[in-house]
Amino acid sequence: MKILVTGASGFIGSFIATEGVCRGYDVYAGIRSTSSRKYLPEGIHTVELSLGDKERLKSELSTLGRFDYIIHNAGVTKCNRKTDFDRVNCGYTRNFVEALIESDTVPQKFLFVSSMAAFGPGDPKTLEPVRLSDTPNPDTLYGISKLKAEEFIMSQKDFPYLLLRPTGVYGPREKDYFVFLKTVNNHLEPAMGTKKQHLTFVYVTDLVNAMYLALESQFLRKAWFVSDGREYDNREYAAIVKKHLNRRALYLPVPLFLVKAISCMLDTVGGWFGVSPTLNRDKYRIMRATNWKCEVEPLQRDLGFVAEYDLDKGIEACVEWYRKEKWL
Repeated sequence: MKILVTGASGFIGSFIATEGVCRGYDVYAGIRSTSSRKYLPEGIHTVELSLGDKERLKSELSTLGRFDYIIHNAGVTKCNRKTDFDRVNCGYTRNFVEALIESDTVPQKFLFVSSMAAFGPGDPKTLEPVRLSDTPNPDTLYGISKLKAEEFIMSQKDFPYLLLRPTGVYGPREKDYFVFLKTVNNHLEPAMGTKKQHLTFVYVTDLVNAMYLALESQFLRKAWFVSDGREYDNREYAAIVKKHLNRRALYLPVPLFLVKAISCMLDTVGGWFGVSPTLNRDKYRIMRATNWKCEVEPLQRDLGFVAEYDLDKGIEACVEWYRKEKWL
């Protein structure tokens, strides 16, 4: 079976490519010329795809031939220019799908890696999980761009799509959650305001397993949320991190207005220097939300998905890797 993985050099993409090799697929890794190949496995093909140029992309796809499966994982989670969210996450996806159709290289299944952010957080009062039947209400530029990409894909007649909407993805080599681990390792435990946050997570290899379960299932034109099936609060998350780092940390609740001011300042200054800060306006909107619960029962029922890692086991594995690689 021949599979193409876009965004293959990134955090999630490299795990997708590695799992494809382990499962015996003929893996093609879609990367940029400037992409690092450090974490890509041996035995794969690397290809450069012009996702920003549909006509050139059509020629590239025709040369490569038809794939059995495609996992479209390429995208951006933070940008220097806010218009890049729409240009890359939505525009490049549109180019890709249209190029596949127009070059007659549509695969058996096209799996789009979306995000729970496409639906936005759940109701902070009822604390009901976000459900597949809910009306999407993204509150970030990132989430809006992912939703627009989803809507375009679903609008294509008979296009063989599958959509996965993971919640917070963490694991070895991930850099955003790592910032919190590094801060706790330095004996500080910052918190957003004083309200309890209800969180969900999925370890990167569990997410990748869900992708292959979806590809190898009988389903088409269907979407699922992905989490480890458990719910946590922010203090529980911090306690797990402290346990595995073996650190005590000063609890430091930071008022929301101050976090907002800092995120706006970092966003502005980062724009001057062409840098995307970890804390920015979009990230602030995500962090201020108090309900990131989502229903995972359809995924468990349809695909038999069972997460191998809960947060405790996952953080332990992360800390071990970060220390081994001298990140901590």
